Amino acid sequence: MKPLVIEHITKSYGKVQALKDVSFEVERGELFGFIGPDGAGKTSLFRILTTLIKPDSGTATVLGMDVIEDYRSIRPKLGYMPGQFALYQDLSVRENMNFFASVFGTTLEENYDLVAPIYSQLEKFEDRLAGALSGGMKQKLALSCALIHKPELLVLDEPTTGVDAVSRQEFWEMLQRLNAEGITVIASTPYMDEAEQCDRVALIDEGKILQIDTPAKVVQSFNKPILAVKATSMYWLIKELRSYQWSHSVQPFGEYVHYTDQREVPNADELKAYLSDAGLSGISIKPTSPDIEDSFIALMQNRNIHE
Repeated sequence: MKPLVIEHITKSYGKVQALKDVSFEVERGELFGFIGPDGAGKTSLFRILTTLIKPDSGTATVLGMDVIEDYRSIRPKLGYMPGQFALYQDLSVRENMNFFASVFGTTLEENYDLVAPIYSQLEKFEDRLAGALSGGMKQKLALSCALIHKPELLVLDEPTTGVDAVSRQEFWEMLQRLNAEGITVIASTPYMDEAEQCDRVALIDEGKILQIDTPAKVVQSFNKPILAVKATSMYWLIKELRSYQWSHSVQPFGEYVHYTDQREVPNADELKAYLSDAGLSGISIKPTSPDIEDSFIALMQNRNIHE
């Protein structure tokens, strides 16, 4: 039995179609990631999976049960962490833990071993109000509360949004450990670099899944040479690159711009001369390798062309 089987799910809010014929499956023991920008449909999908809203059409089975017919049986088997901090801010760390344990008919003491690697980092703050915790600590408390009843499936909606880079990395390391213990995890994120933490990823935008594969194979699907271009003025560099007659794609990546050409092999010397003639200085052009974000942007552009 697969933990998740989603077939042709659609969901609209008035005239806005949040999900468009979404289908995918998650294998038992996977760490499966949904990667996409804000408004891509991730939260709507996760609310359907956790039986909080109904789809307009299509079917979704979670742990072999239908999300509409069997919602009462599904909920105790899920651990859910919504995108916004949803614990009781005026309760202490320990009070939140005790409350969520009691909801599922257990206690923190009974299931302490389940959350010990995470909760042990919070114990010295047990008496602090949840609302007074840092972003990273709130994240760990929310994950502990989602795990206290030993769920079969952990659903995390953008769990690392709004926290610092170190806390993000620590959180994914915790998910990797939980996954290694046999818990199936499905998580969404707008951060492309976090895709590499997953066994498989689904790239989603405007309610449609663009590709599902391992992170490595998603990157391998990008089949154009990329040039990393830098100059003293990022604004004028992007403007001039987009005006270049052979320009195919121009995307800022940190201090560089990733440039792809309409031709099979871009001419770096010709491009440098063009930029120099346009008045740019400090020009650097070098080949670079694609990443998940390059692949995602290419898939979006290809979809827009064919729609």
